[in-house]
Amino acid sequence: MSTTTKTTATKGKKYDGFTEEERDAMKERAKELKTSARRGTKTDTESDVLAKIAEMPESDRVIAERLHAVVKANAPALTPKLWYGMPAYARDGKVVCFFQSAAKFKTRYATLGFSDGANLDEGAIWPTSFALTGLTADDEARIGALVKQAVS
Repeated sequence: MSTTTKTTATKGKKYDGFTEEERDAMKERAKELKTSARRGTKTDTESDVLAKIAEMPESDRVIAERLHAVVKANAPALTPKLWYGMPAYARDGKVVCFFQSAAKFKTRYATLGFSDGANLDEGAIWPTSFALTGLTADDEARIGALVKQAVS
């Protein structure tokens, strides 16, 4: 039986619920909220983000470290924090952008995502997430520009 589909014993129907990875992320988010409430909002959460990045497999860790540096350099007003167990960057407590490792959800590529609080609006359609398999200097410059625009 896979982690994404469960069969009920009585009716033989398939249940398409949350994957184990999704449940783990929700548990991590609940833990983050409890920790935040205990600490208060004035604590430095960057050390938590850096510790989480250090735990990642090398392929994700390299991207997350570079992404962290790019965000810090281009949007120093954003506060690093954990969000569903992943690095995120917030303004006034609201997440603007976030990193999702490939290993966490067993996907083909890591993702850089932007929330609806990011100022990336461009006409009637614009991207809100990007697949990351590596980062070149050009990629970092593009991400830097996106992050600057997101907080403008």
